Amino acid sequence: MRVEDNFVIDSKYNFHQKALQWAAQFDEVAYLHSNEQTDQWSAFDCLIAVQATEQYTSTHQHSLAEVQQFVSDHPHTYIPGFLSYDLKNEIEQLQTHHVDRLDFPLAYFFIPAITIKIIGNTVSISAEKPDEIFRAILALEIKNEAVGFSGQVQTRWTKEEYLTAFSKMQDHIQRGDIYEVNLCQEFYAEQVDLNPLAAFEKLNQISPTPFAAFFKFQDKYILSASPERFLAKRDRQLISQPIKGTAKRGFTDEEDQQIINRMLNSKKEIAENVMIVDLVRNDLTRSAVPKSVKADHLFEIHTFKLVHQMISTITCEISPDVSDIEVIKNTFPAGSMTGAPKIAAMQICDQVEANRRSLYAGSIGYFDPNGNFDFNVVIRTILYNAQNKYLSFQTGGAITIQANAEDEYQECLLKANGMLKVLDTHIQ
Repeated sequence: MRVEDNFVIDSKYNFHQKALQWAAQFDEVAYLHSNEQTDQWSAFDCLIAVQATEQYTSTHQHSLAEVQQFVSDHPHTYIPGFLSYDLKNEIEQLQTHHVDRLDFPLAYFFIPAITIKIIGNTVSISAEKPDEIFRAILALEIKNEAVGFSGQVQTRWTKEEYLTAFSKMQDHIQRGDIYEVNLCQEFYAEQVDLNPLAAFEKLNQISPTPFAAFFKFQDKYILSASPERFLAKRDRQLISQPIKGTAKRGFTDEEDQQIINRMLNSKKEIAENVMIVDLVRNDLTRSAVPKSVKADHLFEIHTFKLVHQMISTITCEISPDVSDIEVIKNTFPAGSMTGAPKIAAMQICDQVEANRRSLYAGSIGYFDPNGNFDFNVVIRTILYNAQNKYLSFQTGGAITIQANAEDEYQECLLKANGMLKVLDTHIQ
């Protein structure tokens, strides 16, 4: 019988790291960490869920309806999982012709036997024997293992091929097919050996972000340093926080401030952000009480360890006749990773891009016991299939009529920098 007990921790115990290393022994692991960057909608500092008692894997036909049924069948518990970007093909009757090299399912969720929630110095453990688990974590000796990456990271495109794709996107914009689009490219390695846990710990150290995730199921791993919230539900409120606008960190506080000022005065950055805010507002309207959609905070600069990001916040009140999965269906995938108009942008991305996005640009998150949920946008994320030894991460950037090809290419490399540092390698 599961019970929930609370425990108090001291910062000297390194409890978060011990709990992660303890969790990694299980076949199913969801470790969601805010890195002390919580906001008014955050429900915890860290959530750890392990050991599936039941699990849902997409059947490739009616994934979202089946996720809704799975969640409805298991009330009063945390249900972690993910939604692949390629679910767009179910939602909008689109098609993707690229090869699926990662072989991740379209959706996956599980019911954990053990849930650990950390808020400040309080640890809540829900399990059959919470006290034994707490003692086992405290007694754990932290291991500092090597990432152990072997393989060669390559780009799916050469620089010239990226520039050609960029030109195709601007041609579509000039013709009026779209007015903004997120063009993505893949970095990959084959015949890879990797210590996924050590790789995530290093990634989280290099780039600590508010929606970080270590997710493990079977022989597949997700190592995420996402800074972006896709969608959260808090009681009757929905919150979306799209990112559009990226700049590298300066070497001094003064240089950082100069970069921030340039972002805030950049017509290009503001225009990109406005377009996506309008798209998200339109998406949320489909699930909202009339006239409740609000752009509460526009063009806020959030500073992370590696980059500055321009983030806006859009909220609404949920219409009482709309289910959680309908809400997600009405907004998925994240507008910041598609473009506008959304369906046309996704169609054109499938035509122009050289690879399947898979889970990249999808979402990782959870449904909670109180009927709420919170999902990130899968960016700054390493995806690894240990069985077929394939590793992949992707980066992208917004293209408008004002965009410069060389600048956008360099932004893709900037976003890849954290993952390359984790693997201690360069692009071949």
